[in-house]
Order: sequence, then C-alpha cells, then structure tokens
Amino acid sequence: MDAAGFLNGKAKNTDEVQHIQAEKNNKGTMEAASLFLKFLLELQEEGWFRGFLDALVHAGYSGLYEAIETWDFQKIESLEEYRALLKRLQPEFKTTVNPKDILPKISECLISQECEEIIQVCSNKGLMAGAEKMVECLLRSDKENWPKTLKLALEIDENKFSQLWIVDKDAKNAEPKVLEDDEIETSDIQIFYKEEPECQNLSQNSSPPSASPTCTPLKPRNYQLELAFPAKEGKNTIICAPTGCGKTLVSLLICEHHLKKFPQGQKGKVVFFANQLPVYEQQKSVFSKYFEKLGYKVAGVSGATSENILVEQIVENNDIIIFTPQILVNNLRNGTLPSLSVFTLMIFDECHNTSKHHPYNMIMFNYLDQKLGGSSDLLPQVIGLTASVGIGDAKNTMEAMEYICKLCASLDTSVIATVKDNLEELEEIVYKPQKFFRKVESRTTDRFKCIISQLMRETESLAKNIFDELGTVTLESVSQIQNRNFGTQKYEQWIVSVQKACMVFLLPDKDEESRICKALYLYTSHLRKYNDALIINEHARMKDALDYLKDFFTDVRAAGFDEIEQHLTQRFEERLEELESVSMDPSNENPKLQDLSFILQEEYHLNPESRTILFVKTRALVDALKKWIEESSELSFLKPGILTGRGKTSHNTGMTLPAQKCALDAFRTDGDKKILIATSVADEGIDIAQCNLVILYEYVGNVIRMIQTRGRGRARGSKCFLLTSNADVIEKEKINIYKENMMNDSILRLQTWDEAVFKEKVLQIQIQEKLIRDSQGKVEPVPDKENKKLLCRKCKGFACYTSDIRVVEDCHYTVVGDAFRKCYVSKLHPKPKSFGHFEKRAKIFCARQNCSHDWGIHVKYKTFEIPVIKIEGFVVEDITTGAQKLYAKWRDFPFEKRSFDATEMSKGPQDLSL
Repeated sequence: MDAAGFLNGKAKNTDEVQHIQAEKNNKGTMEAASLFLKFLLELQEEGWFRGFLDALVHAGYSGLYEAIETWDFQKIESLEEYRALLKRLQPEFKTTVNPKDILPKISECLISQECEEIIQVCSNKGLMAGAEKMVECLLRSDKENWPKTLKLALEIDENKFSQLWIVDKDAKNAEPKVLEDDEIETSDIQIFYKEEPECQNLSQNSSPPSASPTCTPLKPRNYQLELAFPAKEGKNTIICAPTGCGKTLVSLLICEHHLKKFPQGQKGKVVFFANQLPVYEQQKSVFSKYFEKLGYKVAGVSGATSENILVEQIVENNDIIIFTPQILVNNLRNGTLPSLSVFTLMIFDECHNTSKHHPYNMIMFNYLDQKLGGSSDLLPQVIGLTASVGIGDAKNTMEAMEYICKLCASLDTSVIATVKDNLEELEEIVYKPQKFFRKVESRTTDRFKCIISQLMRETESLAKNIFDELGTVTLESVSQIQNRNFGTQKYEQWIVSVQKACMVFLLPDKDEESRICKALYLYTSHLRKYNDALIINEHARMKDALDYLKDFFTDVRAAGFDEIEQHLTQRFEERLEELESVSMDPSNENPKLQDLSFILQEEYHLNPESRTILFVKTRALVDALKKWIEESSELSFLKPGILTGRGKTSHNTGMTLPAQKCALDAFRTDGDKKILIATSVADEGIDIAQCNLVILYEYVGNVIRMIQTRGRGRARGSKCFLLTSNADVIEKEKINIYKENMMNDSILRLQTWDEAVFKEKVLQIQIQEKLIRDSQGKVEPVPDKENKKLLCRKCKGFACYTSDIRVVEDCHYTVVGDAFRKCYVSKLHPKPKSFGHFEKRAKIFCARQNCSHDWGIHVKYKTFEIPVIKIEGFVVEDITTGAQKLYAKWRDFPFEKRSFDATEMSKGPQDLSL
C-alpha cells in the first residue's frame, strides 16, 4: 500500500515517511512494511485505524481490508500452500512464463504499482527478471482468487507451466502419460478451411478480409442437407464428414428444426458440447449470433466461467446451452441437474472422443444407466459430429466394424450419416491432394549434438548428486534418467515428471526441502532448453539452435542468477567457442534442409503461383525455418509468413487470435507471401486460405488426424509431401492410409444393415458394457488395517489415529475421543447452514501456534456436537516406516473405515458448543 501517503496525512514528521521509503529502496518491501507497521502502532491521532483501512482500500488491498475489518484471516492464510508451491516452482516459472503476456489476465490480483514495476523490470532487465518480479508480487497478493486466476491465464495461453500449477487438488495425483520406446511421436493437424462461420454464410465463398460481411440466412448445400436428414427425422445419428465441409452449419440446421417442431406450450432444450475452450468460445458465438435473431436464448458455461454461475438457472432460462463437457459431468454428479431428461437434444462435437474416462463417456454412462434402468423419463436425442470415427487397434474390417459399433453404442446411435448422394458436390469443397513420402537423410556426424549431450549428462549428474547427500531419500523419476534419449519429446516428458514429483517431495527440514526442489527445478529447466536446442539442430541449422541457447543464457544472467545458475552458465560458456566454430562450418549443413529446399524449388519451378503451408512440430522450428528461408538466396523470394498456436513460454511467444487472423489475411491477399510455416493449431478455429502444396516436415498424426490434414490443399492438382528421416514414420503414415480405407469400407458395410438389426446390436453392446461397468464399480480396494497417524498438512503436528476416525452417513468423517479436541480450535462459521441431519456451526483449525491450518468444520449432528474433518487438511503417516502420503479425497484413502456409533459418544462429555 502507499504507506508514505497514509503517514503524510497522519504524521507531522516527514522523517518517518522518508525512513520507510529508504528502507524499501535499500532492504526491500517486506522490511519497509514492518517499519510502517511499527510507526502505525505509535500513532496517537483519533481515527487512525479507520484511516488505515480506507488507505488499504484506496491502494487496492481489498483482501487485507476485508480480513482486518471482519478480523477473519482464514482466506489469506489459506493461500499459504499456494505461496509455498509458487516459491518451489519459481525456477521453472521464470523460464517458461512470459510475464508480459500473462500480466493483463492476472492484473486484478495485483495492485497497479506492482503491474507497472513488472513491466519496467521486463523492459530494463528482460523477461526472466520480469517473471521473478511477478512471482514476488504474487507471493504478496491478498486476493483469494489469485491461484485460480493464474491457472486460468496459463491455460488460456496454453503455457507449459499450467501442468505444474495445479489448483484443483483432484488433479494432483494424475499420472503423466509415458511413451514407450517404440512409440512414434504423433502430432495433431487440424487446421481447416472455413468460410466465414461467424456469419453462418457457410455455403458461399469467403469475403475478402477487408470487407465487412453481413450475416445472411443459411443456404445449405445439398450434401449438408443429406448429412442432416436422419437427425431431422429424430434419429440418434453420428455425422461423419470431412473437416472443412461445414458440420457446424449442419448442427445449426438440426437445432433449428428440432426447436421448431415442438407444439405450442412445449419447448425443446438443446445442449452442445465442445471439448476445448477455443472451440467452445467459437461455437457459443456462432450459435448466439444465429439463434438469438430467431428469438431463442443461448448461453454457455465452461471451466473458465463456471465458478460464480448457477448452472441449473442457466439450463432453466435458456433454449440452447453450450458446455465444456466436464461442467455437465460435475453437475450431474453433485445433483444440481437431476438427470439428462432436462434436455431434448444433445450434440457432441468431436464425438470420436466418447471412450474410456472421457467426460463425453461419463455423460453417456448417465444416459445409458437411465435408458437401461427402465426410467419412464424421456431421454434427449443424441447427435455426434466427427471427421473420423476411427478404428482403434483393429487389424481387419470385421474388427473395425466392431469398434465403430461400440462407438455407436456409447452414443446410443444406430445411424451413421455420410455423404453418398452428393459426393461430387462435396469434393468440390473438400479436395484430397495427392500424397508423397520422401525419406530424407540426417547428418552422419554431429559434433554440436555431442557437445550439448555432454553438457546435459553433466547437468543430470549434478541433479543426482543432490540425492547422494540425502542417502536413502530419493525421487524415483531421477533414477531413470540414464534411459532417456536426448533431443526427444520423451525426454521432455521425463522433465515434467521430475518437476511434478518435486511438488510432493517432503523432508522434515523445510529449508532443506526448499533448497533441493529449487535446485532440481533449475537443473531440469536447463535440461529442457538443451533438449529444445537438440530438436532445432536435428531439423534446422546448428546456428539457430545455438542462437536459441545464447538467448536463454542472456536472460538467465539478467534475472536472479544464483549460484547454481552461475555454475551452469559457466559450463555452457566454456564450450561456447567450440559450439560457435562447429555451427559456422559449412560441412555441418543439415541435409534435411537441402531436400526441403529441392522440393520447394522444384514445385515453384513447375508452378510459380504455388501457395504452400509447411507444418513443423514446434514454434522454435517455425522461427528457425523462417530465418533459413529468408537467408537462403534460392528461397528468399517465398517471403515466409508464420502461424503458431496461442501457447506461450518466455522464449516462444504464441500468437493471439487477431495476430493469427492477420497472418492468414496476409497469406490470403499478399501475392508475394507464398509460404506459411505453421505448427498445429488443432482446436483454435483457424481459417486457412486455399493452397496447392502442403509439406509435413517430420510431422505425422494418427488416422483421425491424418484425414483432417489433406483437406488443406483445396486446389485441383494439390500435393502433400511428408518429409522425414525416420522410415518408421513413413510406414506409420502408410498404415494410417490403409486404416482410413478400412474405416470407410466398414462404415459402408454398416450402412447396409437393417436399422432394427443395428439397434439390436447396439443394445447388446450397451447391456454387456454396463455389466462390466457395474462389476468394476463394485470392486472395493482392500482396506489397510494398520493404524496410521494423521498429521497437520501444514505444520506436521500430530492430529489423530485412523483408529479414532468414524464415518457418518457414508461420506462424512469425524474423530472420537477427548484427545482430538485438544488438537484443534474452532471459530464461528461465516456461513452457517443446515443440510440433512447436519447443522454447520464452526470451522476448525490446527491449534498449534503459528499454524491454524484448516482441518474442516464443527457441526451439530442430530443431538451430538462433532468435528467433521477433510482429508486434504492432513498428511497420512505410516507408524512403522514413517512414510508420508497425501490424499485428495477420502475415497482414495484405503484405511479400515468404521461407522459412527452413537454409543461411543456417551462415554464422555460431548458438549463442545462455542
């Protein structure tokens, strides 16, 4: 806060003000704040306390103001675990987060002066130093929502750091996917051509970018009417049609027909599910613009907007609701929405995801339980949209048909709608270019890779040395590093797994714990940069890989630059001269680039008006190949543009949606810009101008994604090249083509089945799957009968034994005995209320000095006053081994549970009223 301004108004002596300002300049904010409080408590003037509170509000410290005004500091104290986590993650934060990009989204959690300071540090010292300043400011934030606001900002920007910044405790135990050694890396390619979807004028050509198109009524093509026909007849349908053909328009046609068919006095209610936030935003906009002019109400709820929204009211008050699917899963689970019968139509975008534990499948489990359970309530019609139903691991057509039948059973559909009668019209819109495979050669020797690999081995060794100091204490992930290949996505995944392990790493000595975790984050952050550089070196020029590392170490120097960073920087600089020499040696040119150059020169010789999209794996490669083309005398005439996703790190700044549209407009209208270098922007709703040459540079996808790739080259005579040095990648792509043909053949065969036969097949699968699901749901983990300790998660003080815990009404946990009552203190609950047999009266906290960690609530249950504890307030310790474990939910903790018995409560005084 503006301590100086406040004291100027209350004190005659300006020496105090100058003293505070000097303390801030010389020793920092914390020391200045301590001195300010000392002077504050010495004030004698009447009204100083109210003046202090007013100054807090004026300066932007609303959280602190509320805490002092109500004398309830629990909200601020509850942020302590997030402060501890952010301190621990700070080394990774500063190397992956661009503070300039994230600041506008979290500025409400900081005061204006702090925002200005962050911007100033970024300008004067660089992005890493700015990120350090941002961490410092967040650690001081008094805003209750800053952890979640930061999480949402990171997710919107698709930042890697969001994988570590876990606000939802349920997600903390999620296991990262580990790729097997023989698994080929795949990437999604879902950029597709769309014709002004904002105006629903999907049947017309795109307007020029400079024009301001006006929305016109829908004019569907014949193939779109063909796709919509079964659904408009009321049949549950999977609509399978190529990306770019206008399935959004088809869904609008179906919705409009559905809503208009109800007689007066009845109303339909539609829910549309979008998997990803950008698609959700796009579809909400499309549906709103179209249906609101027809008099229908449209609303949407996503994870980013759900916190302060009553979902039941949104459903009740609107005709069409756009959801990200987990929102509906949560509201069905907690009973906010009683059943799916509140809807009359459900539409699943990218419906091929309806499998395993995906939220789509969770929704359909609810639907199928209602269907097979004999409920008399009407169920909604179900529509699925996809470019490819896929065939899973099927080896032949019969297995592929079985896989597709299971997807139909999951969605309760017995019709698969594809374009058959109007194929010629469809092929005018979505044209498959001819595909070529080109095996390219890698460098036979690579001195750059040898040097960087040696630096990585040395850094790994330093990380291992930390654990040698600790003896038996170790992290499993660290012991596996010798089996990782440098310069791969798999190595990146190992780095993420180590950093996640650090989040729950525990030592009795908290300072030692912090030192170890910080060191590990620093080592792994440097390993990540080396790994990135090897990927650039493999696919582009050594020069670009070295420039990437030099930029990184320049930023490291400008930021905190602690002892570990100094040591790692010194090791890099010791090899820098040799790296410079190697990167400038003409004999080390990348033969892959020579092949890429040959293809581009050949194609532009044949057709000088060619328009090309070049797909690559990473943003760093986009930058490297752009520089290579611009500096090449043979290729500079291409004048490359770039298109990357919105995700950001401190060194790779993603493109905002306006920047993406600007790049695409330039590619569409500027004849001089002949090539666009792009990463996958799979789910961002990007409009792509037509082109006749697509090059996949070390880029391959699974069969579902591959089908969505080739529609990019829409002009007649288009070509699609796959360039790779890995023969297995070419083989995989050929297998994908074979699988695509198998899928199409399987769909055609299924479409010949009698609909009644198909429905019976679907029903039998549903019954069988439900039996399996129900039997799996009833398998309970074997309870651990050994007595365990519960320790306060914050101070590690003893709370109780598991033998003292009792289960009340199946889901609430209390502790019996007098001993536990001495371990906590209680405070009147700010929002007391009754639910069932419970009357919530107070909150309970750890009684140890300087702890006050939240343990749960105090309730009146029938005639008893009892505590109800939450497992996330505690650490579970094995009495024999001393091993500690965290649990997010009681159901995850397999201890021997005993039911609450009223007779146990009569053995001693129970009057714990406040």
